[in-house]
Formats: sequence, C-alpha cells, structure tokens
Amino acid sequence: MQLYSTINQGLLWTVGWNLARPVHKLHLLFPFQDNVFVTVVASIQYRALAEKAADAFYKLSNTKGQIQAYVFDVIRASVPKLDLDSAYEQKNEIAKAVEEELEKAMSAYGFEIVQTLIVDIEPDNHVKRAMNEINAAARMRVAANEKAEAEKILQIKRAEGEAESKYLSGLGIARQRQAIVDGLRDSVLAFSESVIGTTAKDVMDMVLVTQYFDTMKEIGATSKSSAVFIPHWPGTVKDIASQIREGLLQADSVRH
Repeated sequence: MQLYSTINQGLLWTVGWNLARPVHKLHLLFPFQDNVFVTVVASIQYRALAEKAADAFYKLSNTKGQIQAYVFDVIRASVPKLDLDSAYEQKNEIAKAVEEELEKAMSAYGFEIVQTLIVDIEPDNHVKRAMNEINAAARMRVAANEKAEAEKILQIKRAEGEAESKYLSGLGIARQRQAIVDGLRDSVLAFSESVIGTTAKDVMDMVLVTQYFDTMKEIGATSKSSAVFIPHWPGTVKDIASQIREGLLQADSVRH
C-alpha cells in the first residue's frame, strides 16, 4: 500500500480503480513487401501515472483500443517496406519505433509505456511450408556442393597420386634400362678384349640370343602366362636386331 494524501472528516466516496495495467497482447495482420501476409504479435505493457490519474481515467474510454490503433499505424508504416526475412532481423527496431510512438501519444492521456515487444512474426501455414521447403532445398544444395567439392578433391588427389606413381615408375624403368645398357657395354668391351677379331655387332647378336632364351624360359616357367612371343625360333633374333638397327638409322636420317 502507498499513502497518497490525508483527508478531513465528513462523508466521502471511494472508488477503487487499479492504475497498474497488465500486458496487452495484439495480433495484427499485415502484408509484407514480398506480398506475404503475416500476423505480427506485439506485447505492450503500460500503466497509468499516479500524477495523471484523472487524465488516465477520464480522457480515454477505451485504452486498449487506442493503443491498438497506434500500434497498428506504426507497424503498418514500417512493415510493408520490408520482406519477411528483413522483418525477422529487425524485430527489435520495429518494437522500438512502436514504443517511441506510443510513449509520445499515450503520455497525453496519463499513461506510461513500460515495455514494447514484437513477440513473433507468424506467416501463413502455406508460407511456412514453402519456407521450410526452400530451406530444405538450400541445405540440400549446400550438401550437394560440399559432396561435389569433396569428390573433386579426391579425384585431384587420386590423379596426383597416379602421376607421382607413374613418374616414379618411369624413373625406375629409366634406371633399369640404363643399368642394362651399362651392363651390355661392359659385356661388349670385355668380350671384345677377350676374343680377338670379334666385332661389337657379333657380341650384340650373341647377347640378343642369350636374352631370347632367357625370355622363353620365363614364359615357359608358368602355365598362366598371357605373353605371346612371335616369332619364336632363335634364327629370327638376328633379323630382329637388323630391323631395330635399320629403324634407328632411318629415324636418324629423317632427323638430319
């Protein structure tokens, strides 16, 4: 209880009236810039000022109706300029604009606006379903992009791995062939020094025959070999060597 004043003796009439008002919740339907109709739920907490109790009691006969009219005007002036997404982001700004306008208007009637909130912005059920479908599609699109990007990275890494593998394999083959060439050169030199009168061609023919028999031995060593060696008689080794030499000579003459 609060003491406001003292009174003299005599007949008095006392009229009880609660100056404190509860929260007034409004549900207002508005169109947005993108032609979406939504219900804006606003919560207005107000109270009558003790020093202006007479104004609060006598000047307005329908306080809630007057507040609703002011709230409707303020929201109607701002909301149609926004789309639905922007309205969600600017709920606090809308509430602040409503509170400032209400404070200026209702103070003349002896009321103070304690708090104004935009509690919710509720689109139509069809709009809600459409928004959910849009969000779901957007998330699926993002997921698809992420999956494609991951697959792209895997393919790049796989290609890089294959390239590195082929590069290393090429190095191994090159070194193997270099070792074979070095071995053949040493064999030719050693054989030429040991057997007087032999030429490098004679030594190479003999080496090719030796390799021919080694190859035939490896092919015959397994029953599951898929290698096809044509022709397969030793006499053709000399012909193959001649063909290789002639091909090399022809290629050299073309280059020069």
